[in-house]
Amino acid sequence: MRHFTNVKDLGDLNIALKEAFEVKANRFGYKELGKNKTLIMIFFNSSLRTRLSTQKAAMNLGMNVMVLDINQGAWKLETERGVVMDGDKTEHLLEAIPVIGCYCDVIGVRSFARFENKADDYEEKIINQFIQYSGRPVFSMEAATRHPLQSFADLITIEEYKKMARPKVVLTWAPHPKSLPQAVANSFAEWMNETDYDFVITHPEGYELDPKFVGKARVEYDQRKAFEGADFIYAKNWSAYTDPNYGKVINTDRSWTVDAEKMALTNNAYFMHCLPVRRNMIVTDEVIESPQSIVIPEAANREISAQVVLKRILESL
Repeated sequence: MRHFTNVKDLGDLNIALKEAFEVKANRFGYKELGKNKTLIMIFFNSSLRTRLSTQKAAMNLGMNVMVLDINQGAWKLETERGVVMDGDKTEHLLEAIPVIGCYCDVIGVRSFARFENKADDYEEKIINQFIQYSGRPVFSMEAATRHPLQSFADLITIEEYKKMARPKVVLTWAPHPKSLPQAVANSFAEWMNETDYDFVITHPEGYELDPKFVGKARVEYDQRKAFEGADFIYAKNWSAYTDPNYGKVINTDRSWTVDAEKMALTNNAYFMHCLPVRRNMIVTDEVIESPQSIVIPEAANREISAQVVLKRILESL
């Protein structure tokens, strides 16, 4: 595997899951793979789980790791062509990327949607420039439209906790005070659509996702109806995708908060969230602290998803 930006790059999910559970049982069994190899992790945005889990995964594989926070210890980067650089941007991405490639064997990139230009966001302008100009394998640590390491960890977690072959999995929108990207929701939907789960997406009108990510999922605008009989509830906020409201908050209805009353409609469902989570906006304290909350095991599996991806990239070098 040369690059990793979406579910298709991983190939057969059953094989990937088998590999993930093997890695989880023996995290240091492949440490010779990364010997004398260097990973550079590039962060255009803040991170906790992605930074720590990916660095830990690389260390498990014997890699050297460098971390670069853009705008917090590096020159501010210009990303547009044809710009007269007479402002606060000191270096252009087209020089920075190949320079970064000189110092490493693998590059991880984290860059959120900017909500300045929908086309730029959905064409994945930043990460695709790294793929094009670095000369190195590149993997996504969350991009404008997807968060595949998170979604792979979500899948691993569901497989560990499911009580039946075909569980009902519900992705529910929940309120949030700020504009958030669609990346986690898009990616989760994309990965769930590659399984045979009974997959439902529920959200208020106006929060429809890009149809290419919705895929074969059932869309239900009545949250309570969507929750009925569910085995897993995955809560996440996202801003509007549809023009002219792209990137905007158009609803903060607290009735969409995941609470114990709604969870009681489910089949004793497990609660999931990618974290960080705004308590009593996205989910109540009672639900996230309940025995059915698996947000911590879900976060722990981020190390495993990252390690499988890095292992495959190293094997391809």
